[in-house]
Amino acid sequence: MENKTKSLWKSRRTLNSSGLRITNQRTLLLDLIHRGEGHLDADELYRLAREKQPRISLSTVYRTLRMLKNLGLVEEVHFDESHHHYEVPPAKEHHHLVCLGCGKVVEIHKALSRYIKKNVADAKDFEIIDTELRMTGFCPDCRHKRE
Repeated sequence: MENKTKSLWKSRRTLNSSGLRITNQRTLLLDLIHRGEGHLDADELYRLAREKQPRISLSTVYRTLRMLKNLGLVEEVHFDESHHHYEVPPAKEHHHLVCLGCGKVVEIHKALSRYIKKNVADAKDFEIIDTELRMTGFCPDCRHKRE
């Protein structure tokens, strides 16, 4: 939790140094993203924000997310064509398992990207800068429901 708190304060400093005001809505959304478990989409963030600030609008959530993304304070992750999730930019590369049944997202932090970068780069004479890997399947709960 301590790292999340430090990251949140760093985000607030970045917001302030960019010349943008630190509004209650921006602070709330930053806090929700930093403290959130998993990957939150705009609708989930809106629902959570309304619990604390009932007057916040969905358009404010979308505008704020776009602004935070442009500042590099949040990352927009695309798990399918029309659904975007938001997360704090990770300190180290990670990848995602996405359940096709319930939409649950699980992060994996393994040396997989290091292996891919090394072997694929060597084999194809290609300089790889970043990796993004998403694997789809069914979580244990959804597998049991399908049986």
